[in-house]
Amino acid sequence: MTVRRVPIIPTIIVLAAVATMIGLGIWQLGRRAEKEVLLARYEAAAGSSETVGFPLGGAGEAVLFRRSALTCLGAERIEAVSGTSATGQKGWVQRAWCIVSDDATVPVDLGYTRDIAAPAFTGGTVSGIIAPGPRLVADPPLAGLQPMAKPDPGDLPNNHLAYAGQWFFFALTALVIYVLALRRRRR
Repeated sequence: MTVRRVPIIPTIIVLAAVATMIGLGIWQLGRRAEKEVLLARYEAAAGSSETVGFPLGGAGEAVLFRRSALTCLGAERIEAVSGTSATGQKGWVQRAWCIVSDDATVPVDLGYTRDIAAPAFTGGTVSGIIAPGPRLVADPPLAGLQPMAKPDPGDLPNNHLAYAGQWFFFALTALVIYVLALRRRRR
């Protein structure tokens, strides 16, 4: 009777891959907790009426969902992007690229419309809510447009639990496939 051994190198590779996948799953669980804290901070910021300066550099994560104001010296361009009205209708949000200094432009969502044509907007003081991007969502709307749906932290995904489950499933699948391959090899 010959005893067949388990191949050392393939076993090490599979176990290393499984350990990596489990580690990624655990990391995603940690990210889930971090994201819950971030979303709670955004919810609190959305309820604040205090005005903050608009971030001209970076993602502006420290001030997302806060009220802000800026002076738009003019619009570099205006484009229609898909959007939602305050009443839930789908249509267009007119986004202006506002010039705020000689070397900086800021995306500003002016308001909602069902018409794709760019509105007449020459600039001025814009107040609103800082949304991811970052961009300023005008509140009240400008250029004769209708109110848009306000940025909502609840719209940000927190799917880290699903990602963790996927990594754990991948690890289990790799183990099952390897065990089946070893059983087949023994025959």
